[in-house]
Amino acid sequence: MDEARQSPAVATRARRWLRGLRADGGDRARRRVATEFYHQLVNQARTPALYRDLGVPDTPEGRFEMVALHVALAWRRLRVAGAAGNALGQDLFDLMFADVDESLRQIGIGDLTVGKQVKRLAGQFYARLKVLDEALATAPAGSLRAMLQTNVYHGGAPPSARQLDALVCYLMAIEEALRAHSAPSLLAGRLRLVPPQEPIGEAAASDRSGLADAP
Repeated sequence: MDEARQSPAVATRARRWLRGLRADGGDRARRRVATEFYHQLVNQARTPALYRDLGVPDTPEGRFEMVALHVALAWRRLRVAGAAGNALGQDLFDLMFADVDESLRQIGIGDLTVGKQVKRLAGQFYARLKVLDEALATAPAGSLRAMLQTNVYHGGAPPSARQLDALVCYLMAIEEALRAHSAPSLLAGRLRLVPPQEPIGEAAASDRSGLADAP
C-alpha cells in the first residue's frame, strides 16, 4: 500500500469495518478469516514472555508496537501470495486500525483527535514495515536492533543487550515461521508461530540463582 494514499483513509476504513459495511459474500468470508488471523497475531503479540523476559514495556504503546510488528511480518508474507494475499493483508491492516479506533473511543477520545491519532499510528506502522523490509532483505540484526531500541522499548526500562538480541531473534523466527506456511494455509488463517525464548545468559543466571537458594 502507498503510505501517502492510505494513511488519511485509515480511520474511515476502520469505522466501515466496525459497522460491517462490506456486503459481498466473498468479502465477508475473507473478513472472517482476517478476524481469526488477526486474533491469532494479537494473542501471539501478547505472549507474557515478551514483556516479562524480553522487557517490552507492558503499556498501550508497547503492546501496540508488538501487535504492529506481528501484523507487518504477516503482511510481508501475504504480499507474495498474489491478489488474495494482498487483499487479506489489507484486511489485517484495516482490522488492526479498527481495533485502535475503537480502543481510542472507549477511553473518551473524540472524532477529530481519534483521526489524528490513527493517522499517526498508521505512519508508525509503515515505518516499522519499511525497516523490516530493509533489514530482513539483508543482515537484520543492526537495523532491527536500532528500531526496536528506539521505538518498542521507548518509555520503558532500557533493555539489556541479551533482551534486545532475543527480541531480534524472535522476530526473525516469526518471519521464518510465516515463510514456512503455504499460501493456502495462510489464506485460510491457519497459523503456527513460535514462542519467544528467554534471553540466553539470563536463563542461566536465573538457574544459578535458584541453585544458590536451594538448601
